[in-house]
Amino acid sequence: MRVVAVIPARYQSSRFPGKPLAVIAGRTMIERVYRQAEAAQCFTRVIVATDDERIRAEVTRFGGNVEMTDSNIKSGTERVAAVVERLDADAVVNVQGDEPLIPPALVREVALALEREAVVSAARFNDAYDDFLSRHVVKVVCDGRERALYFSRAPIPFADAGAFSGFRQHIGIYGYSKEALRAFIAAAAPELERRESLEQLRFLHLGLPIRIVMTDFVAHGVDIPADIDRIERMIRS
Repeated sequence: MRVVAVIPARYQSSRFPGKPLAVIAGRTMIERVYRQAEAAQCFTRVIVATDDERIRAEVTRFGGNVEMTDSNIKSGTERVAAVVERLDADAVVNVQGDEPLIPPALVREVALALEREAVVSAARFNDAYDDFLSRHVVKVVCDGRERALYFSRAPIPFADAGAFSGFRQHIGIYGYSKEALRAFIAAAAPELERRESLEQLRFLHLGLPIRIVMTDFVAHGVDIPADIDRIERMIRS
């Protein structure tokens, strides 16, 4: 199976414009994400998908592959799909461009699962009750075959503080077959996706199961400039 990794990267960000080019311990964030995906050693190509010439120039500088995409594209998934349509590939892993510490082992596990599954994502066990209640932390519940039953910003499965024993926190990495990604792009966003603001619910609405890979990885995404210092401290330690 021919699997590629695509890293969507846009310059504009309401909270952190230009964050793919932010320097973290001597390397830009986009280079760090690229190197982590490359280190998984399971892809025919690793590609940055962008609409900005400054990001294109940076990827070219460090020797990476880059594809320009339409600036009118609204989501990272659509940007990934635009690149994959041009490629001779069977499947793709969408690696988030703001996760400079994502483990190559997790990227590889998601890619390898695509040999058996059409859509793959990841989750970790979290026992923090405050996170369980937070709308900013996405939860997933699974069936007996480790396939997602539902994703929500609400606390699922329900538990009050006295009975709480942890939950599965969704990790934002995705793998898709080319056919599943085409089906996603062709479909309108269903009501559940709009209400939860979670695009992965579109796959479930379409009847496409999502295999969940469990990991110990705690996501350390970069959302605001202050996050750079936190990531650098983690790299130094």
